[in-house]
Amino acid sequence: MALIMSDVDRFEAARPRLEAIAYRLLGSSGEAEDAVQETFLRWQAADVERIGVPEAWLTKVLTNLCLNMLTSARARRETYVGAWLPEPLLAGDPMLGPADTAEQRESVSYAVLVLLERLSPNERAVYVLREAFDYPHREIAEILNVTEAASQQIYHRAKKHVADGRARTEIDEAAARRIVEEFLAAATSGRTEPLVRLLTQDAVSVGDGGGKVPARAKAFEGALAVAKFLRGLFRPSEAKRAHIGGAAEIHVAIANGGPAVVAVVDGRVVGITCLEVTADGIAAVRSQVNPDKLVRATGQWAAADHGSGPLHVL
Repeated sequence: MALIMSDVDRFEAARPRLEAIAYRLLGSSGEAEDAVQETFLRWQAADVERIGVPEAWLTKVLTNLCLNMLTSARARRETYVGAWLPEPLLAGDPMLGPADTAEQRESVSYAVLVLLERLSPNERAVYVLREAFDYPHREIAEILNVTEAASQQIYHRAKKHVADGRARTEIDEAAARRIVEEFLAAATSGRTEPLVRLLTQDAVSVGDGGGKVPARAKAFEGALAVAKFLRGLFRPSEAKRAHIGGAAEIHVAIANGGPAVVAVVDGRVVGITCLEVTADGIAAVRSQVNPDKLVRATGQWAAADHGSGPLHVL
């Protein structure tokens, strides 16, 4: 059936929420946009007048599309070259969704998106809908075609898995900037000791190149191993510049609500390194360098004001 303008407007009003749900579920802006577009096509084909609560209908269609995409994505990731990491989003990106509560901010943090990969699709859906969007279990149960009791059990199980995987630490923007500045000073000092002092003893470093950019398939583990790797990573060289197409400007940024380092060459984002910070220090250094997962960030970067410029040039 053809949609009238008010029906299109209603969908467009729901689009930001739908995109934010889809991004949290899929860890990819492109896949999130695809899921939302497919939801629109189904909305367009539906008898809208017979849909009692359009927002609930749209959420159910979107969530189940995402669950199907997650199932197929897991099969694809078995052949993915190297480590798979979510796509980071820079501060101000509307796809990050609501950030009014600590739970909402945490649900889209890079560390939690990584941990969500360990959950089953249903666990991930329940966790996102409950934790980030405060859906009651009655509605989640209807969306997933499970009982309300089952929804509650899935949520508690998912929340425990996520809680077991990280130590919760909230950091404001000013503190995040100080952490990144200190991290960059240590990483570009040419010495391992300053970095070791910033890292937790069991720190890890992992990168996602997607087979398109060199990235070690196995994570570095332990403060000393991570520090040695980072010392080399931030050492300027002509080979690196030739590979990425020029000198990289290194900036302080906020990605997924946390401290991040952004590398930019001629306005193109070539890397985003997200730092997971705990009370004991930096516990994880995760670098996204797959160019396919940096397209949206490049667009966001071009539209933003970057203040005083880069802190370092490689």
